[in-house]
Order: sequence, then C-alpha cells, then structure tokens
Amino acid sequence: MVENQAIGLSRGGRTTKIHAVVDGLGNPVRFLLTGGQVHDSRAAKTLLESLDLSDSNVIADKAYGTTDLRQYITAESGTYTIPPKENAKNK
Repeated sequence: MVENQAIGLSRGGRTTKIHAVVDGLGNPVRFLLTGGQVHDSRAAKTLLESLDLSDSNVIADKAYGTTDLRQYITAESGTYTIPPKENAKNK
C-alpha cells in the first residue's frame, strides 16, 4: 500500500491515520500513514508482513479483528489478543 500522499477524505473531511506497531515497552517498531478512509485492518497486515510474528502476541482493538488478519497471525506462528467485533458471527 504505497501512496503518494496519506491524505484521504472521510466524514470528517481531509484526514490522515497513523498506524503503528510497538514492542512490549511501547517503543515504535514500524509505522504507516494512510488516508482517513482506509480501514485499520488493511494497514495492519501491511505492517505485520515485515515482522517475525513467531512466539509473539499481537494486541489490538476490535477494529483489527477481521478473520483474515487473525488467520494471518496464526499462520505466522503468532498469537493474538483482539476482542471480537460486535457484528461478528463467530465470536
């Protein structure tokens, strides 16, 4: 997901989102800027693909709780702590 500018249009007008991966102490490891209309889970997979997830626990909020992202983390020998989305069929 390479963009010339990370400025998007959403209900709030022109916005930018900062997506970050931090270590256990809160130190930034990777970050990505996207337009405000880009869903959080799309950026998460892009960030995680460059990291070794084996023996790691990915902690995120429910915006990142897509089945695709959960399966990706599991396939990379990682675990996750992500609450289910309220509209999820299989919580």
